[in-house]
Amino acid sequence: MKRKWWHDKVAYQIYPKSFLDTNGDGIGDLRGIISKLDYLKELGIDIIWLSPIYKSPFVDQGYDISDYYKIAEEFGTMEEFDELLAEAKKRDMYIVMDLVVNHCSSEHEYFKAALADPDGPYADYFYFVKGIDGKEPSNYRSYFGGKAWEPVPGSDKYYLHMFAKEQPDWNWENKEVRDKIYKMINWWLDKGLGGFRIDAIINIKKDTSFPSYEPDGDDGLVSCVKMVEETDGVGEFLEEMKHETFEKYDAFTVGEVFNMKEDELQEFVGDDGHFSSMFDFSALELTYGEHGWYDSKPVDFKRWREVLFASQKEMEGIGFKANIIENHDEPRGASRYLPEYAQNEMGKKMLATTSILLRGIPFIYQGQEIGMTNCHRNDISEYDDISTKDQYQVAIDAGCTKEEALACCYENSRDNARTPMQWSADENGGFSTHAPWLAVNPNYKEINVSEQEGRADSVLSYYKELITLRKSPEYEETFVYGNVEPVYEDTDTVFGFMRMGKENRQKILVAANYGKEAVSLPMPGTAKKLLLSNAGRRKLADADHITLESLETAVVLLKA
Repeated sequence: MKRKWWHDKVAYQIYPKSFLDTNGDGIGDLRGIISKLDYLKELGIDIIWLSPIYKSPFVDQGYDISDYYKIAEEFGTMEEFDELLAEAKKRDMYIVMDLVVNHCSSEHEYFKAALADPDGPYADYFYFVKGIDGKEPSNYRSYFGGKAWEPVPGSDKYYLHMFAKEQPDWNWENKEVRDKIYKMINWWLDKGLGGFRIDAIINIKKDTSFPSYEPDGDDGLVSCVKMVEETDGVGEFLEEMKHETFEKYDAFTVGEVFNMKEDELQEFVGDDGHFSSMFDFSALELTYGEHGWYDSKPVDFKRWREVLFASQKEMEGIGFKANIIENHDEPRGASRYLPEYAQNEMGKKMLATTSILLRGIPFIYQGQEIGMTNCHRNDISEYDDISTKDQYQVAIDAGCTKEEALACCYENSRDNARTPMQWSADENGGFSTHAPWLAVNPNYKEINVSEQEGRADSVLSYYKELITLRKSPEYEETFVYGNVEPVYEDTDTVFGFMRMGKENRQKILVAANYGKEAVSLPMPGTAKKLLLSNAGRRKLADADHITLESLETAVVLLKA
C-alpha cells in the first residue's frame, strides 16, 4: 500500500453555524474558527473539515449552494477565509471543505435560467423530464420525504430533486456541467485547500430512463435510493473528476458513500481509488428503521462490535476508512452507542478509545471531545432540521403520539449534533452574546470546554492524551499502519482488539469493558507496559490477566 501524507493525521469536523459566533448575530462565523485554531492544535488536530460555508438560502443548512465561488455573508468574507487558510498553514494544519456537486440550490443562476426557458440549454444542466399522463415521470420519494419530482412552471416537464425541492440535481451526463464543476474544484484547490469531503456522491449517476419501481410505502412511492442501487457506471464520473482535479494537487478526499456495491471497495479507496478515504457508516446502518425513525432499533453491543470489526477486516491491504462516532448528520455518539448507565465521563472516554485507536483516519466532530450529548426538545417547532420535521410527521402518521414522535427525534435528529458548541458556563454556552440560531443544550453548564480544560481527568484532557499516544513516535507506526486483530469476542461486554505492527512487530492491546460488572481477562501475550487508562490506573496488577472495572479501558503494550 502506498503511503500518503494524510495517513497519520487526525481530523476535526466544524459545523460553522454552531462553532463560535464573534459578531453577536447568533450564527457562528469564520472569525470564530480562526480564534480557535490554537485550541484545535493543542487537541492534536491536523485536518479541519468545514461543513458548507458557500452562499446559500440555507434550506438544508448550506447543502443547497447558490454560488460556489462565494462565502455566505452569515459566515464572513472571502478575505477572512483566505486568512483562515494562512493561519492554518502556519500551524501545519489543512483546511478541507465540503464538496456538494450532486445538487445545487434552486437559487443558483443556472437553475433560474433553466426555469425561465425549460426548453433552453440550461434546462439540460438539470433533469427536466416530461411527465407521463399528466403525472410525474416516475414514483420516486426524495430523501427528505415526498415526491422527488417537482413541476416546472409553465411546461409539461418536471425536475428531479433527490433531496429538498429547493435542491435540483445536476445532470452529470452533460459534459458542460462536469467541466464547470471541475473548474470550480480547481479554483478552490489553487487557493491552497487541503482537499474535500464529498457529499452524497453516489447519487450523481442516474438511470436516465427513470423507471418506476414497486412502491415501498403506503404513499405509492419508492425511495430514490432504489434507482441509485440499480444503476452502474458512477466510477467513470468519479475517475474523471479525480484526474481533472484532486490528483493534480495531491489533495485529500473523503467520500460520503452509501449504496456502494460489494466489490467496489478497492475501486473507491484503494491505492489508486476514486477517493483518499470514505466514512465508515457500518455502525450507523445498524440503527435504520424499516419505515423511519419511529421504528429504528437501539444499538446492540455485540452486533455493533461485530460490524466494526468486519469493516476493519475488509480494509486490510486496501486503504483507510475515516472512523467516526458522530457527525453533523447523526445524533451524538455518547447518546447513541453508550447504554444509559455508561453515559458519563468514564463511558465517553471508553468510546473515544475504541474509535480513535482503530485502523483508519479518526474524525472528531465538534463537541465530541468534551462529550456533548443529545438534546431534549419539548415541541417539534424547536427543531430546525428539515429531515427531523419530515420524520416527526412520518411517526405521527404511523400512529405515534406527540411524545413518542418527539422521543424518536431526541434519539435520531441531526439537530442533536448541530446545537451550539459549549465553550463555557456563560450565557448561551459561551457560543454567542446573542440568542443562537438553534437553542443551546441546557447541559452546557455542566459540559463545556472551560470547565474541562482546567481538569486533568476530564473528557477533553483524555482526548488529548489519546491523540498524543496515537501520534507518539514510539507507537505511531503500529497505530497508523498496524492491522486490527479482534480479541475477547466470546465475551458479552468487552470491546477488545490488538494493533499488530507489521514492520516493527509491535503488539498493543486495547480492551474496554462496556458492561456493568467487572471482568477478568487473560492477556493475549505478556504485558510490558500500560500505555493509557481511562480510570487513572498507572500500572498492571497482574502480568497474565487484566481486570477491568465497569466502563474501564486499558491500552497495553505487549512484549513482541
